[in-house]
Amino acid sequence: MRFKSVENTDGTHYGVQFSCPGCGMTHCLPNQNTRADIVAPRWTFNCNFDRPTLTPSILSRGAIAPGDDEGWDDKAICHSFVTDGRIQFLGDCTHALAGQTVDLPEIEP
Repeated sequence: MRFKSVENTDGTHYGVQFSCPGCGMTHCLPNQNTRADIVAPRWTFNCNFDRPTLTPSILSRGAIAPGDDEGWDDKAICHSFVTDGRIQFLGDCTHALAGQTVDLPEIEP
């Protein structure tokens, strides 16, 4: 499994989570069916936890992976597309996988 479901405290579905090999962080994304009162981007998900596809792209700014002077860096960028279980890192990423496409790692259920 490369994605896992994330639930709200009341047990309802919130979105999906995956481990990012580029920035070393876990990304948690609300899906398009979450609460309408939350102002946040919405991603569509093909519901395949082994070969996930998300649209549109995922853009994360500022987070620094644990072990890398944990905290916030306004210049840190992780920007990617997830398609068919692979993650394509765009050229504006500030980590070592910028411009590369790799398999998403397995994640604990």
